[in-house]
Parts: sequence; C-alpha cells; structure tokens
Amino acid sequence: MNITLHIGAHRTATTTFQHYLGTRTDMLTQQSALLWGPGRTRKGLINGLYHAAPQGWKARKDARKARGRVRLQVRQAAMSGIEHLIVSDENMIGSTWQCIRSGRLYPSIGERLARLGDAFGQDINRVVLSIRSQELWWASAMAYAVSRGHPVPSGQTMTKIADDTRSWRDVITDVSCAIPDADLRVITFEEFAGQPHQTLAVAADVDAPLDPTVPWLNRSPDRRALRILLQERGEDVDLIPDGVGRWQPFTDAQAACLREQYADDLHWLIAGADGLATLIQDPARIETGTSLQVGALTEGHGNDNGQERLARPG
Repeated sequence: MNITLHIGAHRTATTTFQHYLGTRTDMLTQQSALLWGPGRTRKGLINGLYHAAPQGWKARKDARKARGRVRLQVRQAAMSGIEHLIVSDENMIGSTWQCIRSGRLYPSIGERLARLGDAFGQDINRVVLSIRSQELWWASAMAYAVSRGHPVPSGQTMTKIADDTRSWRDVITDVSCAIPDADLRVITFEEFAGQPHQTLAVAADVDAPLDPTVPWLNRSPDRRALRILLQERGEDVDLIPDGVGRWQPFTDAQAACLREQYADDLHWLIAGADGLATLIQDPARIETGTSLQVGALTEGHGNDNGQERLARPG
C-alpha cells in the first residue's frame, strides 16, 4: 500500500482539497484509495505524538499508544485492499499561530514529521507540500489567526518576519531530513489553487475529474470583515486599515523582501532542489498560460496524468 502525507501548508487551499476528497469517497473506493483527513487525524489517531516535553514518562507512553494506533489502522487499511492511503492534515506540521508567534515558517516541522514517520513505521512513500508566496502566505495566516481570536500582530512582529532568513527552502530541507526515503513533491498555491483534482493526481496518481463547482473554503477575511470582528470584541479597529480587499500587514519594502525570498525558493526548486524534492507544475496551467486566477489571489486556506516535473531528484 502506498502512503502519501499531504501536509499542507496552511493557507494553500488544503481545506478545499480535503472537502473535495471527502465528498468523493465512491470515486476513491473505485480506485482503491482512502482518505484520512482532519476528521480522523484530529480525533485521537495521533494524539500523544506531539507532547511539548516528550522525555516524560507519560509522554513516552502516549507516543507508544499513538504509534500502535497508527500502525494497526494502516495494517487494517492494507488488508481491506486499499492501494493508496492519503493522510491529509496541515496541522501535522504545526499551526499558523506558532509560526506567527515565532516569526518563522514552521520551526518545528522536522521534529513533528520525524515522529509521524516513526509512527507510520517509515512506510511513507510520498509527501506533498504546497507553498505560497511568503508575503501573501503570512498575510493570510495573520488574517485567519485574528479571525480566530488571536491579537493583531505588532509592527515588531512584521519586522521580525521580514528580516528572518528562513524560507520554504529550509522547510523543504527539514521535511526531507525527517522522512528521507519518501518522494517529496512540492506544488505551488499559485498553480494548484482551485485544482483539487490535480493535487490528488500529484498525491496518489489517482484520476479525478475537474469539478468547477468545488467551493472555496476557509477564505481569509478581508479588511472590512476583520474590522467588524475587532469591533465586536471591543478591540481597536484601526489596527486594520479601513477599506476593501485583503489585509496586507507588511510595508511595501517588507513585502518586496518576502517576494524575493519566494523567487529564490522557486529558482532553487527549478534547479533541482539539491536532489531533495521535485517541483510539480500543473499541466493545465502550461497549456493555458501561467497567470493566476483573479480569485485565487485573495482566497485560500488552512488547499495527473502527464504531470511535468521541473526539478528531479538526483
């Protein structure tokens, strides 16, 4: 049985992808595929893997129980005839608030995935990571965090993030080190947003039809919505500029710096990513042009046959 971890990242249409698969169980069954989404992973399956103090007796006991649960259910899936198991949950690599609080992209992703790989017994064949231009990823993550009750990040936080050197290249390197034997595939939000059928093909080589009716889920609230939320909570609405459209918390110079980081990440991936990962390009985008859909510029969570690879391992 082939096991794929679809690990996000957050704010890259992961919820849309999970909804797409969750409403197509018959299609997956016909192709001997099975989804374990957040509804399963967050309801006891991997509880105990991510203790803050894993050296304690109780933490070690909980981790052993989690490994046992995972391996038992993997074995049961294989015995039932499943050929492709897709485990999709962006929280496996951390949370957006942890990133905002530390000012870094997924600082603990390596340790978290190493524990997850141990729980699966190193039977993970493929890992799919979706990335997004940093200034838009951080803006979306912050808007989502504020909508969930977290405070509006300070200007000092913006400066810390913009000045930090950790980029998607470092995240990819950590993932590769944590699960070294897996085929690590990287897709971009700019190309795969709104294309869950193509993400499925990348994750498990499963044929799926294009469905233009797939809803966009967990969109980031815009400035007006955020100001209303702050007002309802009795907080300073002027922390969010008035107007319409996406909230961009960075200055123009900071946003430019983050865009440059993303360009460097893509160049590294296209050049081969030091043999650590493969950048996958959506073939539909190749045929119709490289422009991102207008809607995709302001939307997204926490996201094939003939697929073209721009970078190959080795």
